[in-house]
Amino acid sequence: MTNALWNALDDAGLEVPTPIQYQSFPVIMSGRDVHGIAQTGTGKTIAFLLPLFRLLNFSKSRNPQVMVIVPTRELVVQVANTAQQISKYMTMETKGVFGGTNLRTQAAELAEGCDVIVGTPGRLLDLMYHGVLNTKSIRKLVIDEVDEMLALGFRSQLEHILELLPEKRQNLLFSATITDEVENVLDEYFQQPVRVEAAPPGTPVEKIRQCVYRVPNYNTKINLLRWLLENHADMSRVLLFVSTKALADELFSSLSETLAGQVGVIHSNKDQNYRFQSVRNFQEGKTRILIATDIIARGIDIADVSHVINFDLPEVPQYYIHRIGRTGRADKEGIAISLVSDQDAGKLQEIEEMMQYQIPVLPHPEAVPVSTVLTEAEMPRVQMKMSLARLLCCVKTRLPSMRKKQKIKKPIKKLLTRRR
Repeated sequence: MTNALWNALDDAGLEVPTPIQYQSFPVIMSGRDVHGIAQTGTGKTIAFLLPLFRLLNFSKSRNPQVMVIVPTRELVVQVANTAQQISKYMTMETKGVFGGTNLRTQAAELAEGCDVIVGTPGRLLDLMYHGVLNTKSIRKLVIDEVDEMLALGFRSQLEHILELLPEKRQNLLFSATITDEVENVLDEYFQQPVRVEAAPPGTPVEKIRQCVYRVPNYNTKINLLRWLLENHADMSRVLLFVSTKALADELFSSLSETLAGQVGVIHSNKDQNYRFQSVRNFQEGKTRILIATDIIARGIDIADVSHVINFDLPEVPQYYIHRIGRTGRADKEGIAISLVSDQDAGKLQEIEEMMQYQIPVLPHPEAVPVSTVLTEAEMPRVQMKMSLARLLCCVKTRLPSMRKKQKIKKPIKKLLTRRR
């Protein structure tokens, strides 16, 4: 390893490699394709950047030699910052591109040249189609958080990029989970990739204490959440996960009533500056609670998260591991709390089966009122089912009288046509 890289690592205080780094370095250095499996917070960004920088050759063309594709703009910023940090003593330029910003501005920046390009799939394609991003010199491709990228519907864009890149290249793919779509990408575009696994998928992080509160409904969840945040001073930096953007905004408004100035929110409907500022405030301790969706979570790299709270459980069991992996980092203990309603009971069972671990259930605090008020989604519904055969029988019975009255003859015919 060059002295320039050693000095940059010393400045960053990086001395002992993490398991994913230790296993990835020699394989990447050998030039083989790699499929890395690692949870959040395991150091996989360094795991692929460091050996790639060691392999980079000086080029006068100023066209990028390394392309890193990530799903979110937050992750673009994170990877680009890390790349700049460890290459600060090298004559190497890294640039990040993502949507939501002026295409011409980014095109002008790329015209100056770079060695490493980090971007989201859509913006990379835009730049390639406009002839701004020249990919003929790309020799190393990294696809990070590919499982999330595919879940977000970026498969088509990803395939277009892969088809436009030079065939002779080294491919590195990193994911937190293994899905059929991930396997399909590997089979189609990779050459006998070496699997590097820091921990088996679904393995709970040892430094994280997990617990569950069972609650009957949404309003009781709100009561319990408020009580936890208002009565636990050790909850100094809380990442609060929700399933939808609408719920994120709703919780932000609700919690801000009693915790004014302590709460931030981030999701894909927020503009770029708002999202960056929300994360910055959380990182700097200006806000104590950050409400986030799974889509955005992949781009958040924040140290010293004391607690992760799952306001509701994710649809995909593996995402639970990814969520709780935001705490318990850098040899520190973390705490993961899940608020589980009756509607989430099935999801909890799937998560526990995946981990082969039963999460302890804590008793409901006496001070927290149990609400009897149900939301519209929780209201019991009376479903009236009528089979097609019964419907036809009713129609035949009533049809003669309807014909006599010369009423709704055509609408019935249309209805029967539609039901075939």
